[in-house]
Amino acid sequence: MANYYLQRSKTLSSFSSSIFFTFFLLLSLTSNNGGMIIMIRAQAGPPSSTRLTGLFPHLFFTQDFSQVFGGSNVQIYGNGSFANITLDKISGSGLASKNHYNYGFFSAAVKVPAGFSSGVVVAFYLSNSDMYPHNHDEIDFELLGHQNHKGWVLQTNMYGNGTTTGREEKFRLWFDPTADFHEYSIIWNNHHIVFLVDNVPVREVPHTEAISSAYPSKPMAVYATIWDASDWATHGGKYPVNYRYAPFVASLAQMEMSGCIYDPKDLSGLSCSRSSNPSSLDPVEGSDFVKLSNQQMQGLQWARTKQMIYSYCKDKRRYKVLPPECAQKNN
Repeated sequence: MANYYLQRSKTLSSFSSSIFFTFFLLLSLTSNNGGMIIMIRAQAGPPSSTRLTGLFPHLFFTQDFSQVFGGSNVQIYGNGSFANITLDKISGSGLASKNHYNYGFFSAAVKVPAGFSSGVVVAFYLSNSDMYPHNHDEIDFELLGHQNHKGWVLQTNMYGNGTTTGREEKFRLWFDPTADFHEYSIIWNNHHIVFLVDNVPVREVPHTEAISSAYPSKPMAVYATIWDASDWATHGGKYPVNYRYAPFVASLAQMEMSGCIYDPKDLSGLSCSRSSNPSSLDPVEGSDFVKLSNQQMQGLQWARTKQMIYSYCKDKRRYKVLPPECAQKNN
């Protein structure tokens, strides 16, 4: 008898869809009077989803971003199309967009450090703490490093109007984020906030009355950072950063920022107004961005039932009284 195990991952993408399949094939070959038995087991990844990334121009780190910390730990290359941000014993590092935005679509392709990376956080997020230090808004993707060869965890979070209530949700990734670039995207407008990974929605925050006081509403800049979060990132701080494995390098590419650029001279906000019939590709009011399609809803349901490992709305030990929007959640 001979037994074989084969694991194969393959990524397919096109302009209109992005499909990921992980196939697990278990082949048992048994010799029995010359006969052969083959057993095949397959497990599918996320369903096809509308491809939003690539609809807008890719921006340049040399023109559209400024370094916010880290000195030589930020390296820009490829004529400004790529950047490496590094964490070492001296410092983390990060970049911020030169503009602030009143709503829009924001996306980055990120490849995180390989190897032992406990305590390391790679973040792609929106924030206005520079403008509103005591009343800031924030929308976060945070990739949390791992220990003992366990995979990176994706955490999403949001804050609005200075609220201190954490609204974290965590997900297992269905790919190796150290092997290649993967796209992390945020839709933020007056209708909802959507977190997407490789164009698959993993979380939607509808702008309802229940969450209105905590819904981000002020102009924000776009940040990409890497830093030491030893006190909380990996199992609540159980596994801190081990600098024997430094430097930790994250790579960035395919930055997209499209929406309403904040004009500090226009306090009325009229510069962000839209026509009564905006293009469907307008990330502020366009039909492709104000409501998830049926196809996107299928992807969202898949991510939340198959990949989500933590939601603040289910953490009754942390919250004696759950935040009001949790009563409206069905998952």
